[in-house]
Amino acid sequence: MKMSRFIFVGILFGLTLYKSEAVSWFRIYEMFNFQSFHMYGIILSAIAAGIIGVQIIKRNHLKSIEGEEIQFHDKDKTYPRYIIGGFIFGLGWALAGVCPGPMFILLGSGYTVLIVFLASAMLGTFVYGLLRKKLPH
Repeated sequence: MKMSRFIFVGILFGLTLYKSEAVSWFRIYEMFNFQSFHMYGIILSAIAAGIIGVQIIKRNHLKSIEGEEIQFHDKDKTYPRYIIGGFIFGLGWALAGVCPGPMFILLGSGYTVLIVFLASAMLGTFVYGLLRKKLPH
């Protein structure tokens, strides 16, 4: 019963992404060809909402459900990991026309071909887990 609110928020988020066409292959294709501002507007509004949310958490010293203060830790400034990882992620996104989150939304919408992409994403994650210690971090 505790998890039901998270499931509800996930369903609401999925419906919002689906109705805003953020999971549309055509919209993603337009974005990668710089033909439309639609996806960039969605991404930029998400970034703005994230910045505002993080600042509210930091300035008000908000606490987690367990009662501990939420803390943010700086990430290591190792650029190869971001460049290589971003390139691989972007390449997969461009080739598949979908990133990992919307895969579930499209699968729930009845696009069963997404099982192939989801299996490929999980295989890629598994391979990353095997090679993690050998990759630059």
